[in-house]
Amino acid sequence: MSRYDEGMKVRRSVLGDAHVDRAEAAKADFDAPFQEMITEGAWGTLWADDTISKRERSMLTLALLAATGNFEEIPMHIRACANTGAAPQDVLQAFMHVAVYAGVPKANHAIKLAKETYKEMGVEL
Repeated sequence: MSRYDEGMKVRRSVLGDAHVDRAEAAKADFDAPFQEMITEGAWGTLWADDTISKRERSMLTLALLAATGNFEEIPMHIRACANTGAAPQDVLQAFMHVAVYAGVPKANHAIKLAKETYKEMGVEL
């Protein structure tokens, strides 16, 4: 299986078919090289590696997104937790690490986004 095909398989398993189908439908010639790179690199290499679990990858990804202020990606990765096994309490622990090591305001905003997204998903907190 090519790295792209492996990446697409993993991407679908984490983000879900509906999300990937929407992203693929929105892809244009302009961003196709970026989509190929992210599918091969992030999904076909990093997320496809079995050294750590998808649950752990979710927690790391969410912590890094919050710590770097990339909040727009957090809801997507919160929704992906339903497929990776990261429970709300796992996510909270990741954000608590962000508070200590990267700043309380970033963690506070990430927690707010997580609560909103979980509510939309019908997850009781």
